[in-house]
Amino acid sequence: MSANERADPRWGDWEPVIGLEVHVQLSTRSKMFSTSSTAFGAAPNTQANAVDLGLPGVLPVINREAVRKAVQFGLAVGAEVNQRSVFDRKNYFYPDLPKGYQISQFKHPIVGRGALTVTLPGGEQRTIGITRAHLEEDAGKSIHDAVPGRTAIDLNRAGTPLLEVVSEPELRSASEAAAYFRTLHSLVRYLGICDGNLAEGSMRCDANVSVRRRGSNVLGQRTETKNINSFRFVEQAIDFEIARQIAVLEAGGSIVQETRLYDPDANETRAMRTKEDSDDYRYFPDPDLQPLVVSDQELEAIAAAMPELPTARRMRYVEQLGLTEYDAELIVADPDLAEYFEATAAAAGGGKAAANWILGDLTAALNRDECTVRESRVSSDQLGQLIQRINDGTISGKIGKTLFETLWNDADTRATVDGLIDARGLRQVSDSGAIETIVDDIIAANPKQVEQFKGGKDKVFGFFVGQVMKATQGKANPKAVNDILRAKLSG
Repeated sequence: MSANERADPRWGDWEPVIGLEVHVQLSTRSKMFSTSSTAFGAAPNTQANAVDLGLPGVLPVINREAVRKAVQFGLAVGAEVNQRSVFDRKNYFYPDLPKGYQISQFKHPIVGRGALTVTLPGGEQRTIGITRAHLEEDAGKSIHDAVPGRTAIDLNRAGTPLLEVVSEPELRSASEAAAYFRTLHSLVRYLGICDGNLAEGSMRCDANVSVRRRGSNVLGQRTETKNINSFRFVEQAIDFEIARQIAVLEAGGSIVQETRLYDPDANETRAMRTKEDSDDYRYFPDPDLQPLVVSDQELEAIAAAMPELPTARRMRYVEQLGLTEYDAELIVADPDLAEYFEATAAAAGGGKAAANWILGDLTAALNRDECTVRESRVSSDQLGQLIQRINDGTISGKIGKTLFETLWNDADTRATVDGLIDARGLRQVSDSGAIETIVDDIIAANPKQVEQFKGGKDKVFGFFVGQVMKATQGKANPKAVNDILRAKLSG
């Protein structure tokens, strides 16, 4: 699909140009340049040592685990991994950055150009270029509502390792940007380099947005909307900013290069400050840190230990487990769901039925009770056993659904499927003799419906099936019921 075919009619003759800068908080136990803990939720200012505070005489030491995770990401997006990179000082002063500078990477980042393939809402796939990904330390957190009339500072986050992933300005809609953010979120979780907890700020997104006349190759003036921490907010913030910029330009105004903040309550972006250029930060190599060198042996070891990535897993599900492309895409999008699926499929002895149950009844239950798959009240082993008992004819599909709800609502998480089937007398009646007796009684009791069926009203067949199932409390084997009924009525 061409860019014109994807064009949003809301924007008329204008075309948005969007690039994202995503800050990925690396899941290391200690900070980028100090031994302070990175655990979330500690009391304010209890996890910041002399290095994080920038006290005189302290020296930073590079966290090698953070380096390893950055290299993993570079390999996953097919990027050039620069085995020699440089840390720089990015100079600016805010209260949550006590040193007066941030240690980052500028001209020589650890990860160079790569690409990420994104599945858009309509199913189309696009490959979005990644300009670079560089290591840096996070700033602290300003808290504006803790002390009346003042701003409080929590430095626990200061120094936490970040990998900033910068896309090319190749996104053309808010929905594309949200899809890119989702794909990146999934990838870093598959790699195990970030827990992906958006609510805790483990991933945050800065959206660079500009607009230009459709068909033009000249980029418009951009704004940067900072620190967006949900997929929905990314889409809403970008849509608002596109509409705002178009309104300004069509009224004869001009766009100011500035940093903006998204307010989800008001669904609007607001100006924070004039946007700085790179020259304003006065980058220079950090004199306290030698160039970072990744040896050939380290690079080979990291490459050898790479996990299965989403694209490869999706292909395996389609080719080996018989899933449709659509089902595989849905399951693979969440690594926790994919792990649950694999365990369920192994217990059930097949993938297709496992996918149907997971994307149907399980997902409905998770959504209804606002649970994650890790919080599922039905384990993958239980669901796999349930599917097995349907497949081997022990219970019907209808009873299976009832049993699933029983498992979901049962406080005893140790309950087994077989135990519940026996305790509640749910085993399916498959004895042909018993079913024949019930069928004969129902046929004898309903001569009018028998004549209607023999007269060509095939829909009456469903009436007889229903009567048999009612008589057996839903326990009769549906296939046996259908076969016996059809033979008796036709005879």
